Amino acid sequence: MDDNKSWVQIKVKCDAKDIDTVSSVMGMVDNGLMIEDYSDVDLVLDGVYGDLIDESILNADRNAAAVSVFISEMKSPAESELYIKNRLEQLGVKFEIVHEGIREEDWADSWKQYYKPIKTGDRLVIVPVWEWEDYTPEEGEVIVLMDPGMAFGTGTHETTRLCAGFVEKYTTEYKAEKGTCTVLDVGCGSGILAIAASKVGADSCFACDIDPVAVRVAVENTELNETPNVKCAVSDLLRQVEKVDGGYNVVVANIVADIIIRLAPDVGAYLADDGVFIVSGIIEERANEVTDALTANGYKVVDDRRENGWYAAAVKKA
Repeated sequence: MDDNKSWVQIKVKCDAKDIDTVSSVMGMVDNGLMIEDYSDVDLVLDGVYGDLIDESILNADRNAAAVSVFISEMKSPAESELYIKNRLEQLGVKFEIVHEGIREEDWADSWKQYYKPIKTGDRLVIVPVWEWEDYTPEEGEVIVLMDPGMAFGTGTHETTRLCAGFVEKYTTEYKAEKGTCTVLDVGCGSGILAIAASKVGADSCFACDIDPVAVRVAVENTELNETPNVKCAVSDLLRQVEKVDGGYNVVVANIVADIIIRLAPDVGAYLADDGVFIVSGIIEERANEVTDALTANGYKVVDDRRENGWYAAAVKKA
């Protein structure tokens, strides 16, 4: 690791049986994982290397495991932690998160000095609220002010940028073609995507998240952006989502591969017949698995994008 940067270790403690799931989720934040799993130690105790095993490992709980990821302070460790927390909760995994390398009082704010305006589409620019006074928009830019607090969604993560670009494209298209556009954001985090949709012309947006903290932050960001047509609510995926007549023109899920696969059979009931379902939060290695699940449920890929090992797609009913 670069000694000129500060790094934060985010460690997730879990049951050994869940180690693969936890590793998969944390691998979506960064591929450089440190895994602590002692469930197989007994297999080598009688071997030629048994005498060389450290006593602390011999005494470790065989049923417990941990996965760590190291995040530069420049990339918002707090955002990465919330991403991990929300996804593991949605997958029903029992876990505990601890972090090292930074003072607790600095945890949520240390990265802000590195968070600068980010262009995510043809017109969309995400501007941190503390940078707004010093920012001069260029002609035609659509500004989304963002104070993510402890919710996922700053625009710095590739998954959010990929999604925001699709949201801008398809919301703009539906608005131009039909004169109206409704948007559903499942797993909204800070509310960044629903607010972006509103800013580029959506008439109404419903944004939901399983995390009440994220919903509170999303509400605050809708007020900051003066987008009262974005309604935010707590929902376990689609369970508490409001349906609209004819379905939503755009449904977006910037979550993880497993959750998107789980959504595939049910999202059609919320999507307009000619609507677009935007999916992101997918590592490239699992892209085919996700698109196969969507295809099996009657969708076809009409657009996709990749960035730094991440995959996002726009699909429509076949």
